[in-house]
Amino acid sequence: DPGPAVSVETLLEAIGGEQPRGLLLTHIHLDHAGATGVLVRRFPELEVYVHERGAPHLIDPSKLIGSAGQIYKDEMERLWGEIVPVPEANINVLSGGERFDDFLVEYTPGHASHHVCYLHEPSREAFVGDVAGVRIPPYDLTLAPTPPPDIDVEAWEQSLDLLESWEPTVLCLTHFGRIENASEQLEDTRAALHRQAEAVRKTDDEAAFTATMVEEVESALDADAAAAFMQALPPHHIWMGLERYWRKRAERERPDGHEGPTR
Repeated sequence: DPGPAVSVETLLEAIGGEQPRGLLLTHIHLDHAGATGVLVRRFPELEVYVHERGAPHLIDPSKLIGSAGQIYKDEMERLWGEIVPVPEANINVLSGGERFDDFLVEYTPGHASHHVCYLHEPSREAFVGDVAGVRIPPYDLTLAPTPPPDIDVEAWEQSLDLLESWEPTVLCLTHFGRIENASEQLEDTRAALHRQAEAVRKTDDEAAFTATMVEEVESALDADAAAAFMQALPPHHIWMGLERYWRKRAERERPDGHEGPTR
């Protein structure tokens, strides 16, 4: 994941002037894939790998921009920079199960309906996007990133099961960095997902929920790390995604005569 367009120069500096050949996108959220079009414009031969559900929104990002604009409003340019369409010719569509250049790809929904993870089979290092949580080493706090609109707790649990079955040596988190205690990190993400989902299910008080999340982050991290953590994962986004998940789940269950979850 190359990150947003505002990070392009930092990214290129980090790879030391080498020309990138491929982008392996876990999903198309702007904090992960926003720079894709800008990079393809600069490197026209760049190959982009993305799940089949995400590919159309790279080719025509208008809906992605509109959806993000409803959340970020006047902050769009500052946070994400320029969002450029990706030519269809540069895109390699994935569905899960593919192998190429020593990588195994699997479909891993839950955080997003178009999320995939990549296992580098020789090293057993896994590139997991947002499925294995948000964490800032060396701090231990892990939270599950649950922004709207695609949160699916049951699918996420299955994706965590799949990652565990890989027995990875390292998890490479987009937010943030390499985690060597892979099994523990996956367990912590599962626990955080359940804890957050239950907390939202049991209350209608968004302000109280977000205040509790802020307190949890600020008590576990120093001030700079806490600020970075909450920029990557704003507490009200945690609420928004899980509130929508429970509401949509209740709507699905009612036609069958079952009561939706009590909130």
